[in-house]
Amino acid sequence: ISRMHFQWDWLCLSVLIMSSVTAEIENEENQDTDIEVEDFDKESEDHDIGKDMSPLGVVYQTPKPTGEVYFTETFDGILAGWVLSKTKKEDTDDNISKYDGRWEVEELKENTVPGDRGLVLKSIAKHHAISAMLTKPFIFDDKPLIVQYEVNFQEGIDCGGAYIKLLSSSDDLDLEYFFDKTPYTIMFGPDKCGEDYKLHFIFRHKNPKTGEYDEKHAKQPGVDIKKFYTDKKTHLYTLVLKPDDTFEMLIDQSVVSKGSLLKDMVPPVNPPKEIDDPNDKKPDDWDERAKIPDPNAVKPDDWDEEEPLKIEDPDAVKPEGWLDDEPKYIPDPNAKKPKDWDEEMDGEWEAPQIPNPKCETVPGCGLWVHPMMNNPNYKGKWKPPMIDNPNYQGIWRPRKISNPDYFEDLHPFEMTAVSAIGLELWSMTSDIYFDNFIICSEKEVADRWAADGWGLKKLIASANEPGMFTQLMTAADDYPWLWVLYILTLALPVGLCVLFCWPAKKIDEDIDFKKSDIPKPVTKGELEQEGQELEDDEIELEEEKQNKE
Repeated sequence: ISRMHFQWDWLCLSVLIMSSVTAEIENEENQDTDIEVEDFDKESEDHDIGKDMSPLGVVYQTPKPTGEVYFTETFDGILAGWVLSKTKKEDTDDNISKYDGRWEVEELKENTVPGDRGLVLKSIAKHHAISAMLTKPFIFDDKPLIVQYEVNFQEGIDCGGAYIKLLSSSDDLDLEYFFDKTPYTIMFGPDKCGEDYKLHFIFRHKNPKTGEYDEKHAKQPGVDIKKFYTDKKTHLYTLVLKPDDTFEMLIDQSVVSKGSLLKDMVPPVNPPKEIDDPNDKKPDDWDERAKIPDPNAVKPDDWDEEEPLKIEDPDAVKPEGWLDDEPKYIPDPNAKKPKDWDEEMDGEWEAPQIPNPKCETVPGCGLWVHPMMNNPNYKGKWKPPMIDNPNYQGIWRPRKISNPDYFEDLHPFEMTAVSAIGLELWSMTSDIYFDNFIICSEKEVADRWAADGWGLKKLIASANEPGMFTQLMTAADDYPWLWVLYILTLALPVGLCVLFCWPAKKIDEDIDFKKSDIPKPVTKGELEQEGQELEDDEIELEEEKQNKE
């Protein structure tokens, strides 16, 4: 029974380890949640754009919003309503100040969905700016704001962004002059330079006292978002702002950051009630020293500050065989003066020094000196011991006064209305793909929009994934510790085969009793025969013993 339990323990352990490997791979592919791609609406069957067949046999149809929206864009038709900037970037060299970066509308390079096109940033090391008016302005009152769009870094990303700006409503807003100083209300999206991977959420808050605007930055996500910039897949970015002054940032419909507009922005929306008095000065006699030298301490009479730290070891003896008259280094006897050596220009030529071969087999060569040792009488410069300062007053801080610039905005959600969307970007990598923009107030509308667009891209990308072996190797490259699990997983079947199939050695054949082994009545003749056999066996054993001796 114990042997059977041991075998079942090994079997359960193998199942658990193999399950953990599979779960790790699936977790990397689908972060926290999977998005189910719904069937397409029959309502969109009569759409006149995009009815090509995907590799999975699914007909792509341009997504249509299912509720109230403030802006949508799929880029599947003509690029209507979008305006290229004709201005220049300020405070920049003239040769790169123009917004002359090129945009194209085209399909994805990989995992292509036939008929599904997006806006692609094509130029390297150039400024790009393009914008479009919303269908109707969004006013921050009692409805949430949901901003959602897709990004694919088709060539990876070295340094550049893929964020969007929601431009503030104003009478003088001219999209042809959209540039980096154009007032915006919200900036949201991915950005990367070097090894700094960011997901921006910035909003411009209006100071109710001065009327000036300050940028408030959300804290960066606490999860690793590097894979979204490097895997060359299409990812869905969503920002949700709620009238209760909270926000959420999502990637592929999984929350990566959330918080409060009042508590989780840097700098805070509301300034402190009190500030340090700028006119308060530290008194000259203010004592901040916690410890001071003991004024009553006296240097001991036997304290000798002249004793050196190191002295010669008086007990050291020169090793036998030491060659005092032999130098450590000698001129190389095989060296020859170069033919182009000019003594007038280069000076007198001397052969390079090499270690003296006579010193290799002896303790040493040259003048022997006593080695140095720590001086037992060394005490160094005397200093009085430190004691608590009786006059210690603590670290001085200026007194607090009421903040003359204090205000309290209890509802920072009530931002400046937005009437346009724009992309104002610089990138050192080309082919950044944007698609399926939507601005709305209902989560169901955004989710359905995502299912009809990004969901199909995700489905096709999953179908085109490499085999399990390639995925395992790729995962091990990112997480080397997986090799341990792989080795254990391969070794377990071998161990289990040995454990279950190898014949067990019988220690005693009489351990297992059978019904046929139950004693039966024995006759007198049988007893005499068995007795004779035992005597014969004893005689044979005695003869074998004598032969061995």
